[in-house]
Parts: sequence; structure tokens; C-alpha cells
Amino acid sequence: MIMKELEERIVRYLSQRMPETGRVSVIALSRIHGGASRETFRVRIDQERGGERGLIFRRDPVSTLIETEREVEFAAYRSFMGSAVPVPGALFLERELEWLERPFFVMEEIEGCTAASILAADPYGPHRAKIGEQFFSILGAIAKRDAMTSDLAKHVPVVKADDAWKVELAKWEKVVDEDEIEPQPIVRAAIRWMRRNPPPPAQRISVVHGDYRTGNFLFDSGGTIRAILDWEMAHLGDPLEDLGWALDPLWSTDRAHPGGMLKREEAIAIWEKASGLKADPKALAWWSMFASFKGAAIWISSAKEFQAGTNTDPVIAFSGLYCLPFHNKRLADMLLAAREAA
Repeated sequence: MIMKELEERIVRYLSQRMPETGRVSVIALSRIHGGASRETFRVRIDQERGGERGLIFRRDPVSTLIETEREVEFAAYRSFMGSAVPVPGALFLERELEWLERPFFVMEEIEGCTAASILAADPYGPHRAKIGEQFFSILGAIAKRDAMTSDLAKHVPVVKADDAWKVELAKWEKVVDEDEIEPQPIVRAAIRWMRRNPPPPAQRISVVHGDYRTGNFLFDSGGTIRAILDWEMAHLGDPLEDLGWALDPLWSTDRAHPGGMLKREEAIAIWEKASGLKADPKALAWWSMFASFKGAAIWISSAKEFQAGTNTDPVIAFSGLYCLPFHNKRLADMLLAAREAA
């Protein structure tokens, strides 16, 4: 679908969904590249009654390397609207194909903000500490949210405290089974180690963002985090899963400061205070290995998709060429350390 046709379809859709605004026209339309599970478009509209407004359209792609449900992502945003966890307003969820050929949902655009790159040497400048404190405090607030009363709980399975690790390990092992295009001995060794050395049961079953990291939030020029984005892998589980992922060294170029923000110990302390939970060292060590394993599984899928030609985004190629070797090395280092400590 060419952009002009997409623009016309968006106008028809919004006119139908927002009749109270009167005539709607599109001022600007652009694709936001880099997503692995949705096609994202930034749309600037002018409303006869209401003036200009920015919207984000998230459409199901033809091919995706992470199989997710749009209802889950939409429900995750809904679960935190108006809370201590800043999220864009989730406006419309559309399942019918007549409008944009594939299902999609619409969110408010958070304007005047930026997302940091994991490749930037100093992504936050003078706001590093301020953003870091918010980042891990917000993650703690996600963990503290009553998961059972959230919109998300209506769309995803509820797991038991001692089953959370089993469910996630099996899910991502299946991804490796289905998508590896060459043997993955380090990943397989990590799977065996994690299965033989399970973590303690989850202290609490919480909402798990699933991809809480550098690049998946917006902050303004004053260093205030304005929105947590990309909830497509949200589920219920052990909140240490999110912490282990956020602390993974892939998300920081200097490796010493998780996410390029704070020292690891400081980040964990902030998370503990905000969540009311304890980051048990044994449990966090397991979830840290899981984070690198899960990352490797995603990058294995990336390599398969790019090689097959079903997704030719350069970001996908980068994932297979750089991120997979990175996490293989990290897994090998953690396995060696575990063996030496035994």
C-alpha cells in the first residue's frame, strides 16, 4: 500500500471513529522504522473541531519475527493509563481488515521527546542520573501494580509463582527450535543449565513489560521520562524477568552502567525501593542468564527472517550479525562463571 492510499484510508477511518471532530485531514504521515513486531506510522492530523493532533498507528506486519497479539499490547497500555507508569493514551483497537488491510491500533503521540539509541556513547548527557532513577523507579512501579486487576490479565495466561520461569524458558526454547538455521551449542548449554538450576519462586506475579530497555521509552529535553513504549511482549510473570532484561549489558555501550544510566547496584536498589521486592542474588543471576538467552532467541529469529527475505530492515540484519554473537559470548561467560563457582 503506497503512502497516499494509506493517508486516504486513515482519513476515512478517523472520520468514522471520531465524528465529533468534524472534517479530518492528514498534514503529515511517516513510517517509524525499527520495530520487530508492528509497522508504526506517525500521523499528524488537522481536525475541524479540535485543531492539530499527533497520532501513532501500530499495524500488524505481513511478517513478524516476534509473534504477538495486538490485543495484548493494547491492553498493556490500557493497564497503566493514568498511573505512575507513563504511557501514551491507547485510543482505538481495530480488528477489521477493511480499513488498513491488516489489524492495527491507534495511540496518542507523545510530542517533543526522543528515544535513546543503544549505540550512543552518551545517550542521556547531563540527565543520565535523573533518567536512570526514573527508569528503574518506573520499572518498580510496573512490578508493584496489582496484575490480577489489570486489563492485561484478561488477555494473557495467569501463571503460578513457581511456574513463571518454566513457562518463559519453554516459550523461548520453542523459538530457538523453530528458527535456528544453524546449531546453537552455547544457547543449548544455557537452556540445560537453567533447567537444572531453577530460580526461587517469584515473590509476586506481576505485569512483565517484556522488553523494558534503552530505546523503548521517550524522554524530554529536561530529562523527564514521558512514556514507556513497546509493550508487545507483555505478560504476567516474575518481575525479576524485567529487571534482568533491563540490566543486560547489551543496552549500554560502556557495559558498566545498565542502560547507560546508573551503576548496577544503584539501579537494583532503586528498583527494590519502588517495587517493595528484593532482588535475591540467586534469582537475579538466573534471570540475567535468561535475559541473554531470550535475546539470543530473538536474534536467531532475526537472522532467519532476514536470510529468508521476509524482513529486510537493516535493524534486523544488525540483530543477527552483532546482537547474537554478543549474547552468545555473554552466555558463555556466565556458564563458565557458574561452573567455576560450583
